[in-house]
Formats: sequence, C-alpha cells, structure tokens
Amino acid sequence: MNLDQLNAIAVKMVTPGQGLLAADESTGTITKRFDSINTKSTADSRRDWREMLFRADEAMRNHISGVILYDETIRQTAKDGTTLVDLIKKNDAVPGIKVDTGAKPMAGRTGETITEGLDGLRERLNEYYKLGARFAKWRAVIHVGDPRHSENVTPTWGAIKANTHALARYAALCQEANIVPIVEPEVLMDGHHGIQTCHDVTQQVLKSLYIELHEQGVALEGTVLKPNMIVPGKLCHTQACIDEVAERTIKVLKDCVPSAVPGIAYLSGGQDDVLATAHLHAMNKIGGFPWSMTYSYGRALQASALKTWSGKDANVEAAQKAFYHRAHMNGLASMGEWDKSLEG
Repeated sequence: MNLDQLNAIAVKMVTPGQGLLAADESTGTITKRFDSINTKSTADSRRDWREMLFRADEAMRNHISGVILYDETIRQTAKDGTTLVDLIKKNDAVPGIKVDTGAKPMAGRTGETITEGLDGLRERLNEYYKLGARFAKWRAVIHVGDPRHSENVTPTWGAIKANTHALARYAALCQEANIVPIVEPEVLMDGHHGIQTCHDVTQQVLKSLYIELHEQGVALEGTVLKPNMIVPGKLCHTQACIDEVAERTIKVLKDCVPSAVPGIAYLSGGQDDVLATAHLHAMNKIGGFPWSMTYSYGRALQASALKTWSGKDANVEAAQKAFYHRAHMNGLASMGEWDKSLEG
C-alpha cells in the first residue's frame, strides 16, 4: 500500500468545484432507464450513452473529478477505438469501478440485506488496477422498517454489523491493491420513517463503520465516504426543509466521521436534480467541517441529459449541454456558491 498515492487520489476525488459521476448502473438498472426514453439497451447503446458523457469535455474537465464505472464499461472502447478509461483520463478525471455484486436477502432477517462480492475480490481488484481503475465503490444497503408496524423493527444491529464489517474488509483489500475505497453505507430514504429516525440510524451505522475500518487496519487518509443525507422517508407525512437536512447531516457527520477522512461525496438517494444540488449547497454554506464535501451522483447528474438524448445521435450536443449544466450547478454547490436562479 502506497498511502501517499492513495491520499493524493482521494484528495483529487473531492476537489472543490468537482465531484464524481456515478456511471456504474448495472445492466438491469440502465435498461430500465433506457426503457423510459424508448431506447433499446444493448452493449453498443450503453457504450454510446456513456461515451457521450465522457466526451462532454467542458463538463468533465471542469466539474467531474472521477467516474465510477461498471464491469462492462471499464472494458469498452469508444467508436474510434479509444478505451472509455482513456477518455476519462484525457479530461484529468480518475477512473473508478463498482466492485460489489449487489445486496442479497439476509438469512433469518426479513426485509434486510447483505452486500456480497468479497469472494475473489483481491484478484478482481488487481485486474481492475491493470485496466486503469484507481478507486472503487462498495454500497451497503440499510433498510429502515415501517414505524407504523412495531413488529418490523429494522435495521437490526446484526444487519448493521454485517454490512459495515463487509465494507471494512472491502476497503482493506482495495488499499492493498493501491486502490482508494469509497465506502458507501446507504440508509435508504424509502418508507414512512421521519427525519429523526434517519438521523439516529445513520449515526449508528457510521459509528459502526469507523470501528470496523479501524479494526481492519484501513488508513482513513486513503478513503472517501459516500453517505446518505439526513432526510425523512419519501412516504413520511412530514418532510424537512433544506436547512434542516443540511444542519442535521453535518451534525451527524461531525459526531461520527474522523477528520482524517479527506472528503465526503454524497449520494443523491433518489432526490430530484435540483433538490440534491440545493442540499449540497446548503451544507457547504454552513461550513466549519474538516473534510471537502461534494457529490457522487448518478441519476441526479444524468436524468436531464438522458431525456434530452433519447437515444438519438442528433441530440448528442444538446444532451452534453444538459449534462454540463447539471455538473456545473453541482460544482457550484460543492463550494457553497449555487443559487436557484441559475437553474433558469
């Protein structure tokens, strides 16, 4: 492990004004998104979509510090024969790779999951490094039960412990391979639970995560955290204002995340484009925290560009402009310089 190298990459990933493009959708997920624009999902069409984003030079160069890829994508070449990895590197962004194999139901724990993918991970990481990946991502999924049904009390401590332990083992293997681990413990925003429940569960998960990372010998200086924001469930009758989300999120992170961590790259968790930007901006306006705070968005960066593109070559330039706008807005938000009037 070269800690100086890992730290330099982690710091670059959270460069002020830039953030991560999560282009690591599984084939099943991206097929559903292509269905929404009446476009057939094939290896070529998926390649064309991602190549279009990676060739949006102004957006990539100015506002994208790194790209999370899927196994298919890291192996693909553009129409002109250039690897997609080289397209990313050309714009001074860092290629990364999703390495977990998905969340599967936990035995004996109804409604809870454990993320799999540790078997054979050392060998896969070594291959991904040769293919150009310099960071990786592993997503742990934490389900919050319906508070209207007292018998459905989740998450359980067993599920939290299992998922944070797996995250720590993954992170240690990444650093052994000189790959920066993004650790992503996502408390899902689906459901009826209120913002206080999200606050409490996220705090419990993050405290468990940093104990596990310590026990596995992970150097925090060579990691990036990808957490959820503190928001109520989508079905909760009481929704929180932007300022409350920002204040609660920063409080939880200050209570749980060591200052040695170079940066935090938030997931959007299904928030719409502008709301995800507004929350990020509000947190950076508050300031006073030891880490860089930026974005690691998928749908919240791509949705408008995808709709504009609609699978048609004639729409590529307009779609790249839509992608640039969203990346620019989030870049401003990562420095606390965004304003809703800029959305037009």
